[in-house]
Amino acid sequence: MPDSPRGVEAVLAKARAGLHRLTPTQARAAAARGALLIDTRTETQRAAAGELPGAIVIDRTVLEWRLDPSSGVNIPEAVSYDLEVVVVCRQGYSSGLAAASLREVGLWRATDMIGGFEAWTAAGLPVSAGPADVRR
Repeated sequence: MPDSPRGVEAVLAKARAGLHRLTPTQARAAAARGALLIDTRTETQRAAAGELPGAIVIDRTVLEWRLDPSSGVNIPEAVSYDLEVVVVCRQGYSSGLAAASLREVGLWRATDMIGGFEAWTAAGLPVSAGPADVRR
């Protein structure tokens, strides 16, 4: 594929092309109707900026296994490939890649939040001091 676009920006654009990305307000509404709000920020990022109320924290390195209903190591909420999942990172970049990966696993309703946690706080949405619902 020598003529294919290269670099992380090309990969990110391809990942986002298949997503219906949500604004922070839309992500909050999705969580209110039962979507899983998944926070992939590091412990250091969460400690500095605060927790996302109602989110489940899953490390990016195990995200697909924890959300794949057939993995055998999935979280209890991951019961169906029809599950609505909204991935949130700090600025909305790695979450797009993560959501695309979840779609590859079969979670066809997976998406991410535009602008990440920083956009959430900029929109004036609530932040919590914790504790977070961390899943290992």
